[in-house]
Amino acid sequence: MAAIAVRQAKAPDAAIIHGMLEEAAGWVDAMGVVMWDEGELDPGRVDSDVAAGQFFIADVDGEAAGAVRFQLEDQLFWPDLRGDDSAFIHRLVVRRRFRGQGVSTALMRWALSHARELDKRWLRLDCDANRPKLRSMYEGFGFRFHSFRQVGPYYVARYEYRLSE
Repeated sequence: MAAIAVRQAKAPDAAIIHGMLEEAAGWVDAMGVVMWDEGELDPGRVDSDVAAGQFFIADVDGEAAGAVRFQLEDQLFWPDLRGDDSAFIHRLVVRRRFRGQGVSTALMRWALSHARELDKRWLRLDCDANRPKLRSMYEGFGFRFHSFRQVGPYYVARYEYRLSE
């Protein structure tokens, strides 16, 4: 098993993350599913998210293999939450050639650990409600289904992982 290390993305990593997102979107689009709306993969948007400290990269033996966006608020997909007891992950992505090597698991474990370090009670995420394999992966990891929600063109399944009582 390869060594996987998670680190905060720096400005030069933005292009790498953008490439990962484009690769994932192309792969999912080829299956007839639109993963992200136009404009969401804009390089400037990724640059801004990296500059804001929101992206983290999983390196496998020193090579960027996956990434995740970690946020402390999410008014778009979770506007009904009150308080600041949650952290949120979005855009979990793994390069196709690193598939099956534990990269997504390492990123989710890191996110759980980081949210605990920040004294959060919940780690939350959303995904396309019509992607049963993806939903099953999150459920298998221990995320509990919370609700469905329509957000613009997206019908999402929202999930949560309890970190503390």
